[in-house]
Amino acid sequence: MRSAPAGSAPGIRERNRAAVEAEILAVGKRQLAQVGAAALSLRAVARELGMVPSALYRYVAGRDDLLTLLIVAAYDDLADAVDAALAGTAEDRSGDPRTGFLTIATTARRWALANPHEYALLFGSPVPGYAAPAERTSGPGTRVDARLLELFDGVAPPRLPGLDPAVQDAGSASLAGLLGDPLLAGRRLPPTELLRGITAWTLVLGAVSSELFQHHGPDLAADPEAHFAAVVDLAAAMAFPSGTPSTPVSTGCEGVEADP
Repeated sequence: MRSAPAGSAPGIRERNRAAVEAEILAVGKRQLAQVGAAALSLRAVARELGMVPSALYRYVAGRDDLLTLLIVAAYDDLADAVDAALAGTAEDRSGDPRTGFLTIATTARRWALANPHEYALLFGSPVPGYAAPAERTSGPGTRVDARLLELFDGVAPPRLPGLDPAVQDAGSASLAGLLGDPLLAGRRLPPTELLRGITAWTLVLGAVSSELFQHHGPDLAADPEAHFAAVVDLAAAMAFPSGTPSTPVSTGCEGVEADP
């Protein structure tokens, strides 16, 4: 199919194709919720769309291609939510990295509770037999990481008390290779602070996953909001120990429940 000239409105074919692709993605999301990523079937998607499977291959190359589309869409949706939340609190943050960290963390939790199957696709168990193509997923998949790196950039807090210096130095040195990643280009982020930032964010994702997948049972905390806020406060204190406590940011999860 011949693409439309640059700057021109998409033609009928392009619009029709975009509409079909959007419908395929919507059905793929429903299938993801119903049967899970491992059981995703192009035949089932085609059946729900009223298409023969062979016609579906004009739009997606196979099951792995559909999984990639779902992953990219989920990463972008999460990152869009984070960008919107940060833009909404920009005046209040005043350059305070702890408040920015709290905003990203609470937005990630809110998104996960509203989109549990997409969260599981991104942060749950790998799909057997599927390998995400880095050239398509790395950009969307690192958008939130880039916003976190903006907060950690240039932060050089003192070493936390009670740590084993040898263990910390060895762990930090193991991350030295990451400093060549384009995502870190031009940033003032030594391996020691990279380790601290990764650990803080891992604590947040662990808390979200624990709540969503009930790793500690359904009744771990009588007040999930307060529990998560405390976890994020601990993570922020680890990442920015010399900063002041961040301004509380509403989790916005009141009344939001994960799908069963």
